[in-house]
Amino acid sequence: MKKLFVSMALLLTIFRSYADEGMWLPMLLGQQVYNDMVKRGLKLKPEQLYSANKASIKDAIVIFGGGCTGEIVSDQGLIFTNHHCGYDAIATASTVEANYLRDGFWASDKSKEISSKLSVKFLNRIEDVTKKVMDGLGNLSGADRTKKLNEITAEILKSVVGDDEFKSGVVASMFKGNQYFLFVYDVYKDIRLVGNPPESVGKFGGDTDNWEWPRHTGDFSVFRVYMSADGKPAKYSASNVPFKPKHYLPVSIKGFKDGDYSMIYGYPGGTNRYETSYGVKLATDITSPSLVKLRDVRLKYMFNEMKKDPAVKLQLASSYAGIANYWKFFDGETKQLLKYDVYGQKQKTETDFIAWAKGKSEYENIFSDYAKNYDAWTPYAKHRQYLNEGIFGSPALSQAASWMGLETQLLKKDYKPEDIKKAVAAADEARKTFLAGENKKSDQNIVAAVVAMFYSDVDKSQHPQGFYEDLFRTYSDIDQNPYKMFAADVFANSMVFDDAKWKAFMEKPNAADLAKDPAFKTASAFVKNYTANYAPKYTAFVNKNNDLGRLFLKGLFEKEPTKMNGTYPDANFTMRVSYGNVKSYAPKDAVKYDFACTMSGVAAKYVPGDYEFDLPAKYLDLYKAKDFGEYADKKINDVVVCFITTNDITGGNSGSPVIDANGNLIGLAFDGNYEALSHKLAFDKDLNRTICVDVRYVLWCIDKLGGAKHIVDELKLVR
Repeated sequence: MKKLFVSMALLLTIFRSYADEGMWLPMLLGQQVYNDMVKRGLKLKPEQLYSANKASIKDAIVIFGGGCTGEIVSDQGLIFTNHHCGYDAIATASTVEANYLRDGFWASDKSKEISSKLSVKFLNRIEDVTKKVMDGLGNLSGADRTKKLNEITAEILKSVVGDDEFKSGVVASMFKGNQYFLFVYDVYKDIRLVGNPPESVGKFGGDTDNWEWPRHTGDFSVFRVYMSADGKPAKYSASNVPFKPKHYLPVSIKGFKDGDYSMIYGYPGGTNRYETSYGVKLATDITSPSLVKLRDVRLKYMFNEMKKDPAVKLQLASSYAGIANYWKFFDGETKQLLKYDVYGQKQKTETDFIAWAKGKSEYENIFSDYAKNYDAWTPYAKHRQYLNEGIFGSPALSQAASWMGLETQLLKKDYKPEDIKKAVAAADEARKTFLAGENKKSDQNIVAAVVAMFYSDVDKSQHPQGFYEDLFRTYSDIDQNPYKMFAADVFANSMVFDDAKWKAFMEKPNAADLAKDPAFKTASAFVKNYTANYAPKYTAFVNKNNDLGRLFLKGLFEKEPTKMNGTYPDANFTMRVSYGNVKSYAPKDAVKYDFACTMSGVAAKYVPGDYEFDLPAKYLDLYKAKDFGEYADKKINDVVVCFITTNDITGGNSGSPVIDANGNLIGLAFDGNYEALSHKLAFDKDLNRTICVDVRYVLWCIDKLGGAKHIVDELKLVR
């Protein structure tokens, strides 16, 4: 492949984004972008933002858990992140008797901090490996290119990470495969829960307020990272000591005003802003509506059981929150994409590109090939979504599907007994974990619903052969719902739930008994049908899209290098920085939203005993007494709870620090606004807002509500 005629580093200095748009690689900001940051109000030097050799802001930013961001806020390794990022760890540490999720938790000293299974990653170094990757790929395309890329990536990672469990790395593709960077991380595995507010504060507003402004959620939790006594990453040990960071963020309680500079560091998970009109149409017509419909059903049956029993609520809390979050997101995204005709906007860009590409053999057929590729896959897109979000949306069926690897081994004529023993032992451990989190009543209803929905919504020619014929033949009572009868039978007779049957199987594992199990029989019918008939089509679709996307971006760079609407690469869970301002906005005619909301707004929303809007009695007492300490905004004699900025973020930025012009922490990013939920595919320069919890509210919750001022005393406060 020809090299890009302009280096990406140079592109980042000569291209300009729309106002506030951009998730920039901090090591490649470029002079023009930096100058614009200064124009907006930034007071820091470039080396304070990012330095490979000296302490900088990047050293205070961590990948928290599997998909969030956190920041170091003290010289003793204290981490601030979102409540929903620590949610699973908090729920895991809780019991019905000691319900930290419901009641909150604050460790009175370091010895009371609670260990977790979490880990955090610090960015160690970055290396441009484009030449090495491209030289290895040559002119390969499609599946051959994907295979070779995986081999090259594995080789690079092995050379820098090896078998060190305290290091990890990723070779990240930028600009749809036109550039590659190696990111190497130091991994710390002793992460302890320091504290969290009650769920009624940390999740105030629940699903009703999710993605909405104004928002009154205290979405934060506090953890600490530990290291070995000799200063190295380590697993949990009582002898470990608090981590000593290269840099930590001072915390400002000075406040801010509408228009002040704001900057966000973090790990945005994924955007696809160079998506084509074909991809937008597939999302709005099929994939997103299918996801929303299937998750709606799952949430309904989970909530029905959660509201009956506090133990079930605690059991399902983390799973429910995760499902609900993106149920509402994709519903809103679809509506915004249609409202602002993002499909039509993409088509205009593509028409212009097609006219430019005429006569250029490398580019002129890109969009006719896109059309063919989407035509080939679209008839099967709903099937794939109904498998992933429907059939696999049942924890029991998903668990049973995990036994398919065991079945493969059992069917081998020359299988080794020791391999089977090892596989059965692994399946046994997985089953124990599954049962600890399983709620049979809700799951049984989910199975009945999704099997029925697959039958009615997915093309009949794509159904697992014989599955529904057998179902209707077996459950033929016209007075009964066949799907409910079927699900009841599965849950009553599967060894997923029957300890005696499972024990007998483990003692004498064989493929015949596995195939008879009703849960496994159901899951494998759908999986084998997809794997044999539709997975190859999806793989071909993805490989072709990858090739076309790479060429499309390359062509765009050649077409108008000085007029591109932003040159930052799509988010891919690598460190990024975005900059903008604290800013109010007007979402529609005659309506204006202020830049901040307060505790008075929390109190106004309070509904005693409500699932989403209840509050602790102590909270209300403190509010009525105006006991705000030094955390009140003096201009209004109230505590600012949340505020909004124009920063460009996406999922993965949850927990990211919101930083002022001087490098001080002023809040934690945790949400976007409903009017701009199309942001994964298209940034809205007028309506896009990031919703952030104000750090002054965080400190008030810790100090006044939680009685844990010793944690506040650990911070470097800027007054």
